[in-house]
Amino acid sequence: MRDNPFLETDRAIVGDGYTSFEALDNLTILCDDFGSRFGGTEGEKQAADFMAEKLEHYGLQNVHLEPFDYLGWRRGPAELEVLEPVQRTLACISLPHSPAGEVKAELFDAGDGAPVTFEEGSSGMAGKIVMASSETFPAGSKSWVHRSEKFGRSLLNSARAFIFMNHYPAYGPATGGVGRGGRAAPIPAISVSNEDGSFLRRLLKRHGAVTLRIKTTDVNEPMVSWNVIGDLPGSEHPQELVMLGSHYDGHDISQGAQDPASGAAAVLEAARLLAAHASPLPCTLRFALWGVEEIGLFGSKAYVDAHSDELDEIRFYLNMDGAGAVTNKGLVINEWGALETLAKTWQRGIAYPFEIGQSVNAHSDHYPFLLRGIPTGGIESVPSSTSGRGYGHTRHDTLDKVELRELQDAAVLASLLAIRLASVPPERWPVTRRSPEEVGALLDRPEYRETAEVQRKISAFYKSQAE
Repeated sequence: MRDNPFLETDRAIVGDGYTSFEALDNLTILCDDFGSRFGGTEGEKQAADFMAEKLEHYGLQNVHLEPFDYLGWRRGPAELEVLEPVQRTLACISLPHSPAGEVKAELFDAGDGAPVTFEEGSSGMAGKIVMASSETFPAGSKSWVHRSEKFGRSLLNSARAFIFMNHYPAYGPATGGVGRGGRAAPIPAISVSNEDGSFLRRLLKRHGAVTLRIKTTDVNEPMVSWNVIGDLPGSEHPQELVMLGSHYDGHDISQGAQDPASGAAAVLEAARLLAAHASPLPCTLRFALWGVEEIGLFGSKAYVDAHSDELDEIRFYLNMDGAGAVTNKGLVINEWGALETLAKTWQRGIAYPFEIGQSVNAHSDHYPFLLRGIPTGGIESVPSSTSGRGYGHTRHDTLDKVELRELQDAAVLASLLAIRLASVPPERWPVTRRSPEEVGALLDRPEYRETAEVQRKISAFYKSQAE
């Protein structure tokens, strides 16, 4: 018989988790009652209050909302017009943190946005409107190329505007933020469907030049949002924290059911299961629902700034962004070899099949914690998916795309991991917080170096524009 000191607790959590509709009921309310929960909408605060009430109902302590200030964004009408060689008006949407502006210029097709395309075509992009698709692993790329990198490389190459083309047909335009460091983008940025982007590509191929007019009318202005926090206090080492979190804000064009609400619902469900069947654990479990991740990781950044005096006490942060919708659910650890060794011992004692991976990326709420040296990881696909977001960031990311079983899988796996993370005695916890120098060395590894370097250049560009 496999050794599992948590067997009875595991059975209680699994039995409850897979016979309850609570996760789907909560997800339904988040999506159908509160809409996108995008920063600055009425549904955002309603969702925060609802989740706080749920955490209190489940028996968590010190439940509260932590407000924070940030640069918000309100969408205005956007226009895209083909001026030459034909006249045509195409449907488009602006990307969050795009400024108001009007640009008339020729089109440059950057294909799928591979880094090599921006390097080889740098001189040809100056003064033009650059278009790149949402393909996450462009041909020739060694890693995921995020929308923000494609937009940033366009800025570095002196583009006057940016078009983000959805690489999925029939999903419409895909959204996503283009601001950086609390600053709005310096040039207009819009998104088009796969079909309209393909039309522009055909025109360019046939005629050699295409002239476009883009007009955006968006507003960037200061706003306030809220992180929702609640604790299950530890019995032996209450000062030590194991955190579970997901952002709850979606994009304004849809319900954001898969990304991120399935993760927020799974965090709530893990809180319910752990409060009912595992509390108290030796260490404190802290649950966090982050505001305004989609346009800048603002909620999690505000948290690590406001709680800088207790970051040494966080032994692990488990991110659950969209966890109720990811396939091949496993534990991805952000380059902590000793934690992988420990997790493999847990893997052998848990009947739920899950794989373990190691990687680093900068595009969810674990990243502010990672930059402060805190051990982090998440419920993600293992192996990593290369297909992209699917319905995510489009108007089709709606409640009907999420299955109850997927929510249950995420909540139960997170709960079983949380029990083990919080039960290791302090003297046997195998890692310590990284120093700033160690974080820098991690990001300077060959597999991350190119992305880190271009991100530094993009940040410097934004800073220079603000001065």
